[in-house]
Amino acid sequence: MGCLGNLLWFLLGGCISGLTWCLFGCLWCLTIVGIPVGVQCFKFASLSFFPFGKEVRFGGGAGSLLLNIIWLCLSGLPLALESASFGCVLCITIVGIPFGLQHFKLAKLALMPFGAEIV
Repeated sequence: MGCLGNLLWFLLGGCISGLTWCLFGCLWCLTIVGIPVGVQCFKFASLSFFPFGKEVRFGGGAGSLLLNIIWLCLSGLPLALESASFGCVLCITIVGIPFGLQHFKLAKLALMPFGAEIV
């Protein structure tokens, strides 16, 4: 399911989600202070392009909590709303449920990206 799922995901809308993460990464990289946040966006763009077979583990400490709060106020909500709305639309059909679940995984990641690692 991993290779076929990733191919179908990319062709049928995963590229839009990944490009959105890349856009936010480029916007964050415009400032020197935002470069670490932009690099994190590019890491999660690769997950967004091909999410099947990968898992996200959440963790972190006080520093990641502070960055997550700043992220949520500036960029997290649009990315989370995009993924959640795509997930709801895809879960309407039985065939789209696995793809919708991947969008929900990305929506959770969009809310709390710092302290998360891709396995």
